[in-house]
Amino acid sequence: MLTGYSIGFPHLGIYIEHLGRAITIFNFSITYYALIIATGILAGAFLAIKEAEATGQNTDNYYDFALIVVFTSIVGARIYYVIFEWDNYKNNLLSILNLRAGGLAIYGAVIAAVITLVLFAKKKKMSIGLMMDTGCLGLILGQIIGRWGNFMNREAFGGYTDGLFAMQIKLAEVYSGYITPEIAENIKVVDGIEYIQVHPTFLYESLWNLAVFTILMLYRRHKRFDSEVFCFYLIGYGIGRTWIEGLRTDQLKLGGVAVSQVLSIFLVLTATGYVLYRRSQQRKKEWKELLDK
Repeated sequence: MLTGYSIGFPHLGIYIEHLGRAITIFNFSITYYALIIATGILAGAFLAIKEAEATGQNTDNYYDFALIVVFTSIVGARIYYVIFEWDNYKNNLLSILNLRAGGLAIYGAVIAAVITLVLFAKKKKMSIGLMMDTGCLGLILGQIIGRWGNFMNREAFGGYTDGLFAMQIKLAEVYSGYITPEIAENIKVVDGIEYIQVHPTFLYESLWNLAVFTILMLYRRHKRFDSEVFCFYLIGYGIGRTWIEGLRTDQLKLGGVAVSQVLSIFLVLTATGYVLYRRSQQRKKEWKELLDK
């Protein structure tokens, strides 16, 4: 048994020693969280631009859009998080600007990105649906990568588990507000060091998103209408998020209700209804054309 590891997966025999939160370059500290989020953004933008090129769209528009949406998405992600964690910020408003400590909500980023996309597409006279289909591929790729920023921050984990993927984190490195009574009752002591043992929900979501991403990439050339791929993104991501959010101990809540869980269910139902409606309209049109022949 290794001693003094930072994070471990005991049932998988994986132990990571001395895992820091930042690197220092020329006396300037850069968090791994920031580096991973930036990598996710760049990878997502690159994929969206390549998809635009492959589908005959003007890639210059996507370069312009990327420069704008990166900013608006980060702002949206932060605003969403701060709104539902207001008690932690109301007495120190400047702390809202401290992104180095984490605190970005993906749904805030998605909402801001969609609003930005609609406004941008209208101004450029582009197809909103086609742009949504193109952009969502980059979005979910960014989410796959970005969740590992939560791993480096020791956050976005679930409740206690002793399952195969159980993850152990040093108690001293975890924000106390995320520790539930059940987690506290099952503290593990290894070589005199206390560890919590929890669901690695960041990993669950990253793998789930990878599966959704694969399905979208395979289906995108067979879509029935513009925005269908985006709808399937909402359905796929929403289903996974509904399940995973129920495991997490750091839920953003409003009146005791997990906001992201409710929003996920709403988006799944809305996107499913829209797909069924559009397909039914297409079938009616096809039947009409067949009968008119």
